[in-house]
Amino acid sequence: MQIVSNTPLVGEVDPETVAKKFFEQIGYLSKGADPTIPYKMFADFFIKHPTKAWFVEELSNELKTSKPTIYRHLNKLKGFDILEEMQVFDNTTKQNKKAYRLRYGNLEKAWNFVEAHIKVAVENYSKTVEHLQKLIDDQRKDI
Repeated sequence: MQIVSNTPLVGEVDPETVAKKFFEQIGYLSKGADPTIPYKMFADFFIKHPTKAWFVEELSNELKTSKPTIYRHLNKLKGFDILEEMQVFDNTTKQNKKAYRLRYGNLEKAWNFVEAHIKVAVENYSKTVEHLQKLIDDQRKDI
């Protein structure tokens, strides 16, 4: 995930415009790349149906793309901690399979989870910087 200084998009009234800009800001959509599949997957499936757990095969069929393409985008969203992976019984195959849904079935709650992980990561960076500075200071004393 990338974190960039930005202005909140609260003045924009079109949810698609807000979503696309937001997805670009966090690094889910790459500038210059075709955003069709990653955008449609997140907006049309996970946002519009936040409590439904989606099988990779469903997403692949609906989006008319390969499973590896779906996994690439799922892994990016899982890396953000915005999706959760679960075992769901598939009536077609009569077995439990991995499925994915928006964490907590709610975008705002999922984002709160993301923010909590970012906060811990930044705190850990801060501790590392503090330790590095101490090592540098100690090394200077020895010179």
